[in-house]
Amino acid sequence: MTSPTQAPELTKAHEPHPYIGGRNAALRALTGWRMEWPGAPRVVILTGSPGTGCSRLLTGFLMLCDPEYRKGLGLDALDPATVPPDLPAPAVPSVAGLTAAQTLWLLADHYELSATRTADIFPELGQLPLSGRPVTIVVPDVDRAGPVRGTGGPAHVVRDVLKPLAAVESIRLLADVPREFAVELAEGLPPGAAQIIDLDAPEWADPKGLVLQAEALLNPQFGAPELPFTTEPDARRALAEAIARHAGDGAGSRLTVHLAVQSILMHPEGFDPADAGQLPGSVGEVLDLHAQRLDTHPRTLRQILAPLALAEGDGLPVHLLTPLASAVAERDMSEDMARGMLLVAPFIRPIERAGEGIPEDERTLLGLQHPGIGEAAVRAGIPDVPGAQARIAMELLEAVPHQDWAKAGAYVRDRIAGHTLEAGLLPRLLTDPGLFAHAEPVRLRAAVEAVPPEQLDAPARTYLRTAPLLTRTQAPAILRAALLETAFVEDGLPEYAAVLRRIVPELPWHTLWSVPVAGVDAVTVGKLPPSAAASDSAAEAPAKQEPQESAPLAVAVSAVPQGTPGSSPLKADDPKAPAVLVQDLATGSVIDADPTQILRLSDDERATGPLGFSRGADYVRVWRRGEQKGDEKIVTALISATPFTGTDLSPDGILLVATESCVKALQIRPAQPCVTTARRSAPDPQAAEPEPVQAPEPKPEAAQAPQAPGPDAHPSA
Repeated sequence: MTSPTQAPELTKAHEPHPYIGGRNAALRALTGWRMEWPGAPRVVILTGSPGTGCSRLLTGFLMLCDPEYRKGLGLDALDPATVPPDLPAPAVPSVAGLTAAQTLWLLADHYELSATRTADIFPELGQLPLSGRPVTIVVPDVDRAGPVRGTGGPAHVVRDVLKPLAAVESIRLLADVPREFAVELAEGLPPGAAQIIDLDAPEWADPKGLVLQAEALLNPQFGAPELPFTTEPDARRALAEAIARHAGDGAGSRLTVHLAVQSILMHPEGFDPADAGQLPGSVGEVLDLHAQRLDTHPRTLRQILAPLALAEGDGLPVHLLTPLASAVAERDMSEDMARGMLLVAPFIRPIERAGEGIPEDERTLLGLQHPGIGEAAVRAGIPDVPGAQARIAMELLEAVPHQDWAKAGAYVRDRIAGHTLEAGLLPRLLTDPGLFAHAEPVRLRAAVEAVPPEQLDAPARTYLRTAPLLTRTQAPAILRAALLETAFVEDGLPEYAAVLRRIVPELPWHTLWSVPVAGVDAVTVGKLPPSAAASDSAAEAPAKQEPQESAPLAVAVSAVPQGTPGSSPLKADDPKAPAVLVQDLATGSVIDADPTQILRLSDDERATGPLGFSRGADYVRVWRRGEQKGDEKIVTALISATPFTGTDLSPDGILLVATESCVKALQIRPAQPCVTTARRSAPDPQAAEPEPVQAPEPKPEAAQAPQAPGPDAHPSA
C-alpha cells in the first residue's frame, strides 16, 4: 500500500469528490490518518496561504467522516483510498471567534467530562475511550480563532489547546492552522507522529482539481447564467483551463479562481474569453480587472471593501458601511456606495440574523466572501492601517447616542475595542465605566489583556481584575455594572463607582465602603451604645453638627489576627487569640470601642428586616421575605472571585461581607420601607433585651446571622 505521507499520482480514473473536485493526494493522506494505516501519523497539520483551499478540503473530508452525510454521497465512484471507514464522527470544535479556554470547554461539554478546571481536561480526554478507539478531534479554521482580531487568538489556540492535545498519545488530532504555527505545533512530538500538509507545496499541488473547480463554477447546471462560454462544453472547458492556468496552483489559487469566475458571471459585458489579459493571476488582480471592466478605478473598489477588511467578527451592519468607508477614505463615499453594489457584489456576502433583541438595522451584516480578500487585496493596500482604524473608531464613537453605551448598537458597543486596539488607542477608551458595564465582557477582556500593562490606567486595571468574574458568570449588564461598582470602591476609585450609580440607576446595591484587611475569619453586625462610640468619623464631624446620641450605632465586627491596625485583642495575654476590628457599618470608619460593650442583634430584630440571605463559597444571595414560607423573591446575588470568609445582613439591608483580603458593606437596593438610615439602627421596642456580642467564631458558618429559611442557593446565581 502507498504510504499516506507521500503524494502519489492517480493510477485509476475515479469520480472526483463532489464538493472538493480534486485534492485526491491530500484526501488519501487524511484518510490514512483516519484509518490509522501503518506509518500514518497520529497528528496531521493542514496549512496553506489564505485562499489555498484548506477549509474546503477539510469540509469535504468531514463529509466523508460523518455517518449520516456520507449516505448521500456516491462513495463507490470515488477513489477507495480517499474514503475513510464508517466510524463515529470525530469531535469538531468550531474555534471561530472563541478563546482557547472556550475551545477547551467545548470539548469538555462534547465528551461530558467532569473537569472543573481547564488543566484537568487533557488528562481526562487521554483516559476517555470512544467506542474502543482513541479520541479523534478535528479543529478547523484556527486562523479565525479569538474574539478580537489583534489579540493573537490563533497563537493561543495552538499553544494552549492544540499542542497539549497533540502531546496526549491516545488522541488523534487533525488541525487546520496558519502556516506560521505549523512547525511549532509539530515540534516536540516523536519522529513520525506528526505530518504537515502544506497545500501551497508542489507535492500537494492539484492543477486538474483547479480546472474542475473553475469548470463547475462556469456550468449552468450548478447555477451559472447561460452565456456562450458557459453553455458550450468545449468553450467552458477552454475558459476553465485558461483561468486555472493564470491563477497557478500556489498561494491563494482556489480563491483567485472562485472570485475570477464570480466576477465574470456577475458582469459578463466586455469580457472576452480569448483575451488573456482579462484573466487574473492573484486575488488582487481579480479586484483590479473587475473594477476596470465596470469603468471604475480599482482604488474605489478597495475603499468600499476596506471597512469589511478591517471589521471585527462576521461583518458590519449595513448602515455602518458608508460612514466607515468614508472615514477610511477620508472623503465622502456616499455616491460611490449608491452605485457600487454591482461593483462589490462578487466579493461580499450578506449575513441575515434572526432572533429577539436584534434591532432591525442590525439584522443584516455584510462580510467579505473570504478573509483572504481582506488580507491579500485590501489591507495590504491601506498605507496606514492604524490610522484607518483610528478614523473608524472615531466614527463608531459618534454613533453612540448621547454617549450612552446602553443605547449603542451591538457592533459599536462590542467591537469598538478591537478597532481601537489595532489603532493603538484602546488605553484612551478604557476610562469609561459605561463601556466596561455594557460591552460584551469576553471581547473587551481579550482586547484589554492585549495591551501592555504599563499602558493601562487605574480604571482599566480594575476592569482587568474583575473581568474573569464577569466572563465566568456570564453576568448581564446590570450585574456587571454592580460588580464593577464594588470593584472601583475596593480599588479606591469612588468617582468611577459614582458614575456607574448615575448611569445605571437599576444597580441592585451601592457599595458603602471597602477596607483592605488581611486574615478576616468572620464578620457580624452589632450595635454600640451611644456612650461607648468613639468613631473617627464622629470626631472629624463639623462642630456645629450635633451628634445623634439617642440611638445605638450600627457597627461591623470582624474577627482578625492580633496586630491588625485598629483592632482590640480579646485576650491580651494570649497572642494566639483573635482580635476584634470594629467599624461604623455605614462608613467603615474604625471605632475604638470595648468589645464587651457591643450588643448582638436579637433574633427578633433580624426577623423584622425585609431581607434575608443565603451563602455559598463565593456567592451571597439576597432575597425578600414573603408573607409565607416559599414566597421569598430573589433580590440580587453578590459574586466573588475569592471565597467569602464571613457574611451578615443588617435589618435595614446593609450586606456585610469579608474575603481573605477585605471587608466591605453594600446597601442592598431598592431602599427598604420604614428604614431611613443605615448608620443608626434603633432597637425594636418589642424585641428581647439585647445581649453583649461575642467575638465571631473564625468559621464562615458561625459568621452567618440567624435568618428565616430562604430559597436554596445556587453557585451560579
